[in-house]
Amino acid sequence: MEAFERIKKIVAECEEDLRKAMGGNKAAQTRVRKSMQEIKEAAQQVRVGMLEARESEAKKD
Repeated sequence: MEAFERIKKIVAECEEDLRKAMGGNKAAQTRVRKSMQEIKEAAQQVRVGMLEARESEAKKD
């Protein structure tokens, strides 16, 4: 699923910014917050996709 792959990519890219943010870098903190919002949106897409898959499977039965 495309959204799940996007989550993995965002997490990997965000790792260094997270270290910097924990050290007090305010710009890195902003980037981490932005990344977390993107993850939240992608996670919602995964949830919706799973519900749609479940519903389409139920219609087959």
